[in-house]
Parts: sequence; C-alpha cells; structure tokens
Amino acid sequence: MLIINVKENESIDRALKRFKKKFEKTGVLKQLRSRTAFEKPSVTRRTQLIKAAYKQKMYAKENY
Repeated sequence: MLIINVKENESIDRALKRFKKKFEKTGVLKQLRSRTAFEKPSVTRRTQLIKAAYKQKMYAKENY
C-alpha cells in the first residue's frame, strides 16, 4: 500500500507526481500487463537477451 504524505503548502500536482513515481517503481502495472497473456519461457528469455544486449551496447557506447 502506497502512502504519500502531502506536505504543507504543497500542490496536489506535485504530490500526484510523487505518487506516480512511487507507483511505477513498485512495478505493479508492469506485472499486471505481463499476466494478461501467457508468454512462453523461450520468448521471455529471448526478450531478456535482447534487452541485455541493448543495455550492453549503450553502456559500451557511453564509455567511449
């Protein structure tokens, strides 16, 4: 359960932005979307490999 304390003289927009950030960090929405349809383990592994290769490429690009 997420609890956001609204500080004194803080706008609702700012508090809502903090809530959205916290909510996204928990990964609830991502998990919910992944559970909507079954994904084969081989497909999951493949996507993880593609993501890892992309991250490695970006990291190598950043260091040069």
